[in-house]
Amino acid sequence: MGKEVWVKVDPWDKGLVTAALEGGADAVMVPPGFEKEVKKLGLITVIGPEGDLKPDRDIIQWEIRGREDEEEIIRHSRQKRVIVRTPDWTVIPLENLVARTENIVAEVRTREEAQLVAGVLEKGVKCLLVHVSDPIELREVLRALKEEEEQLSLVEAEVEEVKPLGLGDRVCVDTCSNLSEGQGILVGNTSRALFLVHAEVLENPYVDPRPFRINAGCVHAYVRIPGGRMRYLGELKAGDEVLVADHKGRTRRVIVGRAKIERRPLLLVKAKVDGEQLSTILQNAETIRLTTPEGKGKSVVELRAGDKILVHLDEGARHFGHRIQETILER
Repeated sequence: MGKEVWVKVDPWDKGLVTAALEGGADAVMVPPGFEKEVKKLGLITVIGPEGDLKPDRDIIQWEIRGREDEEEIIRHSRQKRVIVRTPDWTVIPLENLVARTENIVAEVRTREEAQLVAGVLEKGVKCLLVHVSDPIELREVLRALKEEEEQLSLVEAEVEEVKPLGLGDRVCVDTCSNLSEGQGILVGNTSRALFLVHAEVLENPYVDPRPFRINAGCVHAYVRIPGGRMRYLGELKAGDEVLVADHKGRTRRVIVGRAKIERRPLLLVKAKVDGEQLSTILQNAETIRLTTPEGKGKSVVELRAGDKILVHLDEGARHFGHRIQETILER
C-alpha cells in the first residue's frame, strides 16, 4: 500500500500524536489551539487553523449523502484536498471519486476500513485520514498502511552466463532498516527485467554481516521504488525510498541512509525466462548475491549456467521512471 496517512486527533491526545509521529504518519489534524503542541513533540505537517495546512484555505471536509455530493467534491478537488466520509461506509461513492480524482482524503475509523479504502479500484485512495482513539490501534493501522506495499510476481530465471568485465562505478545502498534472509532490492539493466539482489545478511569469512546493506549494481541500472516506479541506482541519495522485496514477492518501502558509489571490478550476469534473455551488471565479489527461489543468497562468484535465480518481469516501457505504453528496445 504505502499510502499518505494523516491522523486526526480530536479531542486532543498527546499519546495519539506521539503514536502518529512514531508510526510514520505524514500529517496530524488537531483542534484549534493545539498546533504548537504538536511541533513541540516532533517535526510533522500540522493541519489546523494555525497549522501548515489550513481548513477552508487548503482543505475542506465533506460528507457524502448522495450523487450530488460527489459532483461537488470533484469540483472542489480541482483546487483543494477534500476530506470525505460516508455515513454508512459504503465503498461505491469512493470508487466513483477515485476514478475521477486523486485529490481526496478518505476518513477511516478502523484498520479494516483503512485496508478496504486503500484497495478501492485496485489503486486505492492516495491519502487516508485515520481517526481512532487508541494509540495501540493507531500504531497497528499505520504499520499496515506505511510498511506494506504491492505484492510482486517473481519468476525463476535460468543463468546462462557469468562474464567478468572491467572496472565501473557501482552503487552500494545502505538502508535505515535491517533486512532478513531472502530479502533484497530489484535491480536490472532494463526496466522490464529486475533481479532480486540479496541483502548482506549472511555470515562471510571476509566481512561481518551488514543486514542494512545491498551492494546493488552499477550507476546506470534501474531500481524499483514505491508506487510502481523506477529510479537509476546512481540517482539514489539519503532520504530517498526504495522497495524491498522478499523471495515470495512481499514488499515494503525502506529509507536510504546513504548510497556509496565506488569504482570496482564488475561482472555481467545473463539469464533467460521462456527464451527471453535478461541481464544485470554487479560487482565481482564473493559478498554480492542474487536470490534463489528458496530465498537463499547465491554468491555471484559461485553462479554457474543452469542455476535458478529470481527476477521480476515488468510490462511497458518507462519515461522518467513512469510506466508508459511505448515500444522501446533495451539490450
